[in-house]
Amino acid sequence: MPDVDTSKEEKKFYEDVPMKTPGFFLKGSGSLDWGMKNRLARIFNPRSGRTVMLAIDHGYFQGPTTGLERIDLNIVPLVPYADALMLTRGILRTTIPPASTKPIVVRASGGPSILKELSNEEIALDIEDAIRMNASAMAIQVFIGGEFETRSVHNMTRLVDMGLRYGIPVMAVTAVGKEMVRDAKYFRLACRICAELGAHFVKTYYVPEGFETVTASCPVPIVMAGGKKIEVLDALKMASNAIQRGASGVDMGRNIFQSENPVAMIKAIGAVVHKNLSPDKAYEMFNDLKK
Repeated sequence: MPDVDTSKEEKKFYEDVPMKTPGFFLKGSGSLDWGMKNRLARIFNPRSGRTVMLAIDHGYFQGPTTGLERIDLNIVPLVPYADALMLTRGILRTTIPPASTKPIVVRASGGPSILKELSNEEIALDIEDAIRMNASAMAIQVFIGGEFETRSVHNMTRLVDMGLRYGIPVMAVTAVGKEMVRDAKYFRLACRICAELGAHFVKTYYVPEGFETVTASCPVPIVMAGGKKIEVLDALKMASNAIQRGASGVDMGRNIFQSENPVAMIKAIGAVVHKNLSPDKAYEMFNDLKK
């Protein structure tokens, strides 16, 4: 077939320059499909390898949480400062501006409210709806040691199967029951089980003793859960310690949207996560921004 290229210049094939086969920056994700990697690269900043997710999905089991009474007024102004949003499909469709380009981690499990046994969850999202919402990942609660442990694990594995079919990663969220001890031994168990059974990244709590063993023994990225509201400096220290001990980011809610200045707080957390700013310097930054 004749060459239809009309350029008179000699073509350049750079025969002496071998084509590079780059790896993927995220722990345990090198063998995933292109679409999976692309979605994960939206959630995790490829330059730092980390993420600051804003968790606002609390209402799926506890209703209008303090600070989340009006998502349109309290949360939408924070969206530009987050790397990703973790939320329900109801809030996404009713309140988040469609012009936003922030990646969405959509809550995919639910069932019981705070009035019932929380571990009795089921998958509450169809994969086709996740596709319609252009979700970058799906999040599901896993109750290791809970009354309905097996059901929650099977929920996760079914969601992983659906996600693999369409290239959407799954974040397992390790839920801790009231009677369980929050220590490294428990979180090593919970995080490893989630990763072994297919979760692409795991959200779990920080513990002062042995957290580095939790991240080291989990073959996929761990994102630290923000947990209950604590003092600003303590929250910054917790985020910094988690990052320095192997976490690939944070998924904070109450310590941001319940802060006296949520914008200043999410910016300070971002500096800790992406720039390794010390907690003391980040606290100074928070106070300066607050003014």
